[in-house]
Amino acid sequence: MVALLFRLFGALPLAINHRVGALVGWMAGRLSSRHRRTTLENFSLYAIVTGQSPNEKLLAEAFIEQGKGITELAIAWTASIDRLNAMFEQCDTWHHVEAAKQAGHSIIFVSPHLGCFDIAGRYVASRLPITALYRPPKQTWLQPIMENGRARGGAVTAPADAPGVRALLKTLKQKGNIMILPDQVPAAERGGAGVWAPFLGKPAFTMTLLPRLAHMGQSAVIFFFAERLSNGRGYRMHFVPMPAPYAEDKLAAATQTNDMVKQLIDIAPAQYLWGYNRFKQPAGAPPAPVADLQ
Repeated sequence: MVALLFRLFGALPLAINHRVGALVGWMAGRLSSRHRRTTLENFSLYAIVTGQSPNEKLLAEAFIEQGKGITELAIAWTASIDRLNAMFEQCDTWHHVEAAKQAGHSIIFVSPHLGCFDIAGRYVASRLPITALYRPPKQTWLQPIMENGRARGGAVTAPADAPGVRALLKTLKQKGNIMILPDQVPAAERGGAGVWAPFLGKPAFTMTLLPRLAHMGQSAVIFFFAERLSNGRGYRMHFVPMPAPYAEDKLAAATQTNDMVKQLIDIAPAQYLWGYNRFKQPAGAPPAPVADLQ
């Protein structure tokens, strides 16, 4: 029943899907005290480092965008590639990707929890062969829908475990392309490697896998996301290459990752997943520094 409802959401026009999502986000902000608290705390950190004053209007917009992010997943995972392609504005930053491929590089596409990251991934997968690292959803009924959706257009998925990482590295060494989320807290108790690095002025346990893959694969690293346009008008793609190679030092490299995530957030601040507990203490990880990292 739930899976059928999910597919029905996927069949809705984008504008209606987003209106439903806006209502879901508004209700979550009103009814879930934990979700509201996490969103407020994280969004306030961003407001402080950017010199803004957090207010109810900005916070309400953040809740609404998070709701859209939930309902649009149904479109991202069930829509045909022709339908998705019709939702995108002409992209004026794809030339960064073309330049990297012309130079003979493998590419690591890095998509933070910003805008619609699944639709962004399908945009890339429809244009280049790509292998995407993913963590299976907790809801088992969602897994086949997610895997089928992400595989549309030729994408290959690799689980977030040791065999999956080996598959990514093999792809890079063959001058292929991979996709990874940089701001998912590593599962330290299951072997996920990370360091505490500054993000929005506060320590966040940040993956070291991304810079390690970049070094081992001698890859170009391009951050990207799909910005939602207002009134269900579609999406605008952004591709931003890293300005310098990753540092060898793990903390310095993790800081580079977080700085790039913040740079993309600046483009569409309300569309970041502020309700995600980015600053949590993961089981198995060393304690977070007592003082904020600078």
